[in-house]
Amino acid sequence: MGRIYVVGIGPGDASMMTGQAADALKNSDVIVGYKTYIELIKDAYPDKDIRVSGMRMEIQRCRECLDLASKEGKIVALVCSGDPGIYGMASPMLELAAKEGFDDIEIIPGVSAMLSGAAVLGAPVNHDLCVISLSDLLTPWELIEKRLRLAAAGDFCIVLYNPASHTRTGYLKRACDIMLTEKYPETCCGYVRNIGREGQEKVLCTLKDLAEKELDMFVTVFIGNSATRIENGRLITPRGYLKQ
Repeated sequence: MGRIYVVGIGPGDASMMTGQAADALKNSDVIVGYKTYIELIKDAYPDKDIRVSGMRMEIQRCRECLDLASKEGKIVALVCSGDPGIYGMASPMLELAAKEGFDDIEIIPGVSAMLSGAAVLGAPVNHDLCVISLSDLLTPWELIEKRLRLAAAGDFCIVLYNPASHTRTGYLKRACDIMLTEKYPETCCGYVRNIGREGQEKVLCTLKDLAEKELDMFVTVFIGNSATRIENGRLITPRGYLKQ
């Protein structure tokens, strides 16, 4: 019997990959992943057997990993950007493996866009927060709307993944309009494009301005709570220590 690592490679830059993740890739016979993520790491592992597949082939990748590990005795790394447990491959891999009776799987955490993007902006999620994806591919939009509304009503800091795509235009504005029913228009916000990669860009704005932005899948959005402010070009959500 082989083994499967589900590896979070972080934003893609080698300096932001954990040592545990690098070791798992080094010790694997085969590396399996979505083509965009493989492109980020393949040059560092030229001697590995690398298997690449496209979008919406997540279950096929999991099955390939299971076949390689259970039938061929291979040590396999299934790679994800960021962290595999945050909109990543950890849950489908574990679900499928449980059905197949295979349990030699280790989840290797990585630096998520929520964390790496926050660091670029300053400290926007330094208090209670919610992370919400605007992709309705697997989640009904009605449920996404409910989560947005309740997160805004609870005055959480909010991180938005997948704010737009070629086929999902206008979703960010819809999300902002929902949150504007509970949050002030001047709520401090920001977003980061291409976190930890070439072309990284950060922008600070208000919630009202954010509603008019045209973003894409390479952007992570940060929406502050009622105490979040901008100081010295950084987005800061106070934890409350200075009030003690």
